[in-house]
Amino acid sequence: MSDYNIREMIDNKKGRRSTVFIEKAVPVILLLITSVSVLTTIGILVTLMSETVMFFTRVSPVEFLTSTEWSAFSSDPEWGIFALIMGTMKITVIAVAFAVPIGLGAAIYLSEYASDRVRRTIKPILEILAGIPTVVYGFFALTFVTPLIRGIWPEVNLFNAISPGLVVGVMIIPMIASLSEDAMSSVPNTMREGALGLGSTRLEMVFKVVLPAAVSGIMASIVLAVSRAIGETMIVSIAAGSTPNASLNIMESLQTMTGFIVQVASGDATYGSDVYFSLYAVGMTLFVFTLLMNVIAQWFSRKFREEY
Repeated sequence: MSDYNIREMIDNKKGRRSTVFIEKAVPVILLLITSVSVLTTIGILVTLMSETVMFFTRVSPVEFLTSTEWSAFSSDPEWGIFALIMGTMKITVIAVAFAVPIGLGAAIYLSEYASDRVRRTIKPILEILAGIPTVVYGFFALTFVTPLIRGIWPEVNLFNAISPGLVVGVMIIPMIASLSEDAMSSVPNTMREGALGLGSTRLEMVFKVVLPAAVSGIMASIVLAVSRAIGETMIVSIAAGSTPNASLNIMESLQTMTGFIVQVASGDATYGSDVYFSLYAVGMTLFVFTLLMNVIAQWFSRKFREEY
């Protein structure tokens, strides 16, 4: 055997060893990369839970969960989280009531009526809304939407639930429209052709065939949009005010859970004080709400998913 053949065999063995090493190393590297998100979530959860437990050693959990008054910065503080939850829910309900019809209507148009050229033009423009910084949305709500609303209803306060609720709705429209359009586009054309062949109009085909077939994706998009609205921070901090309010009045100033977190995090609370630890208790409550929304979205996807 020549020296050339010997060197070639040695090189082939080295190449195979390198390939085997890479094949074994890549899954380990990918596992480490994947574990970063899991470890980050665990770290956040541990931090929230430990500081929340510290808060409940100072404040009664019963008061926290049942009282309707929240006045963390007063000389005689009250810690009823219901006032902050109510403020968050008012913003969320207004946002969802505004965004769902518009987002679903946009999704139906893009999926069933728009030509390919129009779809390629409109959908990216619609999704630009998702890239606008929320602080810009907040000042838009305060300086444009609120004066517009007060011009119609002068009794509405400068800080209210209507204006930020509508603007949060605008912000989540792209999520509902894009995900719902993807769900409807995944419905096989044979189902559309069959409905039309049986004499259905296009509108009947949309509401009796396409929407029921895509309901899991549509509902998941709505639930995820609700989760996004619950966790919105800057819009409500700028345009909703900072007055915890447990009433149903949407014309008054209010404060959401995220708004209170921003207020505390901006330096209004002393480290180690009750107000400081209340930040984590409110954050834990917000985490639970968001987790429930994600669980509901996954349940809808599994329950009503159609395989084609």
